[in-house]
Amino acid sequence: MNKTKKIPILSFFSGSGFLDLGFEKAGFKVCYVNEFYEPFLSAYKFARNKMGITPPKYGYFSGSIEECFSGEEYQKLQLILDNEKSLNKNSLVGFIGGPPCPDFSIGGKNRGKNGENGKLSQSYVDLICKLKPNFFIFENVKGLYRTIKHREFFNMLKKQLENNGYALTEKLINSLEYGVPQNRDRIILFGIQKKILQNHSISDFDWDKYVIYSKQEISSFKWPDIGEANCCSCTPEELTIKHWFNKNDVSNHPNMLHAFNAKAGLDKFKVILEGDNKRKSFKRLHRYKFSPTAAYGNNEVHIHPTEPRRITVAEALAIQSLPKEFYLPPNMTLTNMFKTVGNGVPFLAAKGVAKSVYDFLDEIMNN
Repeated sequence: MNKTKKIPILSFFSGSGFLDLGFEKAGFKVCYVNEFYEPFLSAYKFARNKMGITPPKYGYFSGSIEECFSGEEYQKLQLILDNEKSLNKNSLVGFIGGPPCPDFSIGGKNRGKNGENGKLSQSYVDLICKLKPNFFIFENVKGLYRTIKHREFFNMLKKQLENNGYALTEKLINSLEYGVPQNRDRIILFGIQKKILQNHSISDFDWDKYVIYSKQEISSFKWPDIGEANCCSCTPEELTIKHWFNKNDVSNHPNMLHAFNAKAGLDKFKVILEGDNKRKSFKRLHRYKFSPTAAYGNNEVHIHPTEPRRITVAEALAIQSLPKEFYLPPNMTLTNMFKTVGNGVPFLAAKGVAKSVYDFLDEIMNN
């Protein structure tokens, strides 16, 4: 496979496309996009248009994933896979997706596989097994991996995939490892058809190839305590809120004016110390430290490090390590803006994982 060759992928549960953007910047080409919620799909189109990214070759589908199992959409997916696989003998095509995860989240609904969102993980795996892409990425919250009752479901999904000819490897990643200023764990499952591996082994997949900081290194740094207004020279600047607010020039970002007003919380905002994020809500960020997980639903409020206000959408996008050229449409509601930011996979984490996937596929196809 030529290093300049773009590997085609089909994206499911795309949201506003943070995971997709990471894969696009790592050597993949998103050729099909499925997102059920229209405001997120509109934001996906808007952001890419502003960044000059070509629309997907086979377009967008705004229906549910269940509609992909039969009829016109199923036939279209079959044709896409056939077309892309037939371009030349070394062509591969894959699926990427992160089914909605509140039903597996420790801080969410926790309804598991029977919840409305939990069922979508099963649907995604069923679609993979039915259409047989050459490889796939499955992304979800750590609760699916670490919670006993959800882990049983996760193991069942993996068994189904293995029975359908896939070799699997997984890792619980943290966004900090990839240079994202955010403490966010996610389970990533990579699968590839066993017949494609030939003389290679799935154990050769290098999850750590593009890791910048190990979890051990991150925990060993001397981060400032609550209320400390100084930084330690031994901590990496690129993992701090201040660095990313400056890097993305948030004060001049198109989404800088998009924020919820303080209202009744104003008095609270004034007394919470910088870096105090131990409570469920009203978590104040620290200039010289990373953010807790970017989750802006369920009354979770992140406060600016030094100002008595909630963070803006521009600042939330910086915490997700998006390029400063990425922004959301101004007519999108604030609720949808913060929801899509909180749902997204941090860009640099997505890019790091995607580069490991690309290198692994490249090695297989060139040997």
